Amino acid sequence: MAAPTRKESIEKMQRAMESFGIVLEDTMLKQFMQYYEVLVQTNKVMNLTAITEFDEVLMKHFVDSVSLAKVVSCKGQSILDIGTGAGFPGVPLKIVFPSARVTLLDALQKRVSFLQTLTGDLQLEDIRAVHGRAEEFAAVPGERESYDLVVSRAVSGLPVLAELMLPFVAVGGKMIAYKSAEVLEELESAQRAIELLGGKVENVESFSLPESDIRRVLVVISKVKNTPGKYPRRPGIPEKKPIL
Repeated sequence: MAAPTRKESIEKMQRAMESFGIVLEDTMLKQFMQYYEVLVQTNKVMNLTAITEFDEVLMKHFVDSVSLAKVVSCKGQSILDIGTGAGFPGVPLKIVFPSARVTLLDALQKRVSFLQTLTGDLQLEDIRAVHGRAEEFAAVPGERESYDLVVSRAVSGLPVLAELMLPFVAVGGKMIAYKSAEVLEELESAQRAIELLGGKVENVESFSLPESDIRRVLVVISKVKNTPGKYPRRPGIPEKKPIL
């Protein structure tokens, strides 16, 4: 079976976005195309992603990132993307929700430098890339419990993600973790951490990405009370000794 043409891949991405209620304007489409080119060029000298085929980047990175729109609108929201890597999901969300205010947090300075260059090239406003670890960033004045939405596509387990993400969510806001289909056992093991950190499971949205067999689960956790001040613990501790 022949690989799809670029035109076919773009049309597939547009249909997928429309299924989330998003119509891609010309400016957004140009930004996504430029994002792809910068990503692939930079990936030759820096390890940003194992996925580089045009069709796959559009579906597995761009569409997947924006699938968050199935469960929440990001319009006008303040968003923190923890462990953003090459900018997923934060940059695609910023492209399709221009009114969102986005912070991209990553522990590797090289990736942060790439993101700063990228967001400048794409002429995105109200977006910043910050070098740091979540455990330490939570102590920065003005960051703790100050975001409407905290998101992550990082591969950590839910007990760890809850400790890294919930301290940044304002009461009334949400944390949303992008997970694969096998999440129920993980969710069970995370219940204590979620409650201790001030969260409550609101929704577990399971679906296939449009026009694909890729299974995705969005775990939506509402912030119902303040997170105790001792969390998150020191760097490395959440991974070594998750709250169980």
